[in-house]
Order: sequence, then structure tokens, then C-alpha cells
Amino acid sequence: MATELGTILKHTRQSQRLTQKQLADGICSQSMLSAIEQNQYTPNAQLLIALCQRLNISLDEISLSNNFEISGTAEFNQKLDKLCNAHQYQQLYDFLQEPAVLDRIENDAQMQAYYYYLAVAEWHIDSKPIRAGKDFQMSLANANHNHLSTLTRLGMVSSGLIKAQADQRQAAAKWLEQATDELDIAKYEENLNVIFYLAGMIEFELNQWSAATKWVLDGIDFATEHDSHYMLANFYHLLARVAEIEEQLDLRDEARQREKVFAELFKEEPYDQF
Repeated sequence: MATELGTILKHTRQSQRLTQKQLADGICSQSMLSAIEQNQYTPNAQLLIALCQRLNISLDEISLSNNFEISGTAEFNQKLDKLCNAHQYQQLYDFLQEPAVLDRIENDAQMQAYYYYLAVAEWHIDSKPIRAGKDFQMSLANANHNHLSTLTRLGMVSSGLIKAQADQRQAAAKWLEQATDELDIAKYEENLNVIFYLAGMIEFELNQWSAATKWVLDGIDFATEHDSHYMLANFYHLLARVAEIEEQLDLRDEARQREKVFAELFKEEPYDQF
């Protein structure tokens, strides 16, 4: 998985021979910094910026979203992270086709992640996402059905989006309902933010503008309640699209402005799909 935020900050602080007290001075309490470094607390945007500025590191180096392991081999997981974070989907597809990658899959969880990323890559490089839909199903076939994990939710909601784009409304609604079941009480992970975005995309594809807006606003609340900035630029991008269709021009302009701020601040390029 990608290195966690707290670990990045801790290693950078230690490499600069700073104590926690020195880094935290004037920014936050030492106890809060300790919780951040132990990945027990995610700082809000303002706090994160202040810590990065003191450490003289770029926000480009901070990744709050974790990818899922496809192998017991660290090298393969790191390459997956790099390709996913750069949105290099053709390269990701080619990488996943390498026999060595398949040979190093060790368990059902890694197989589930493998097919999920394969489906995502196929969806981006194929205008007819038939293969992607099949591989999302392969991913879900390897899921632990006694536990609705974040990855399983992502596979479900992604399947729902493919169905929505094919105008298969009942199937899309079914997948959406399953993916978001008891989402409000799920153990928080940054990737849960994506569920709200894709739910909004499903409703957008089905021309359900009010429902799309609700998912987006709920997603913004969900992310900010957990002191996360991940997906905020995308949320506001989708909100602006819906507002423009509904001719809510003030909301559109406000959403576009916020999208620009978050995109520039956290180098998060909004996208319309996955």
C-alpha cells in the first residue's frame, strides 16, 4: 500500500533531525503531532500545509489515498502505486498482464485487488467497457462476502456505474444500494470518499440531478468530517457540472472556484470517470 501520511511526516522530520516539539511548535500540540505520525489522526488541510512548509516538503509528496496490494512483492505494489497515482492506465494494463505479476499473487485479497485494478485500467482505455465489467465481477468473486470491505464497495459501485452508462437502471440501483449499505458506520478509510463520488456519477449518468447533488454534498461532508481533502476537487467538479445543467449559475461558479482551489492546493486533477 502507499506509505501513510503520518509515516511520511515522521521520516521526513527524523531525517532533518527535528524533535516532535520543534516541528509542532506554533502549529499544533506535540501530542497531536504524535497521533498524526502514528497514523491515528489525519490533519486538516491547514494543519497539513503548515507541517509541510516547516519540513520544506511539497504537497506533491503527500498521498492520502492508499492503493490495495496485488502481491506480496513490494516492488510490484510500489509500481502499481506509481502508475495509479499518475493515471497511466495503458501502462497499468500492460503491467498487470505481465506473467511475473500474476505469479506473485498470494491470496484472495490480492486477487480481488488485481482484478479491480485490471478493470479500472480497461475501463479507461476501452470505449466499450465490457471487459471492465467482467473483471469487476471477477474482483467481487474473490471478495470475502462476510465482510463488506472498502475494496468490495468500490467494485460494487464501479459495476453500478458501468450499468448506469448502459442505461440499465435497475442493475445500477442494485449495485449502488449494495455498495453504500451501512456506509455511515464503516471504519473510515480515505478510499471511502471515492464511493460517494462514484455514487454521484451513477446518478449523473441516469440524469438524476437532485440525487447526484445529494451524493456529492454528502461526500464533501463525509470527507471534511474525517479531516480529509481527498476527492474534494472532484466532488466540486461534479457539483459544478450538475449545477450548470440545472442552470444554477451561482452554485456552478462557487463550485468551480472551490474545485480550482483544491486542485491547485493538493495537485488533484479532477476527472469525470473513475
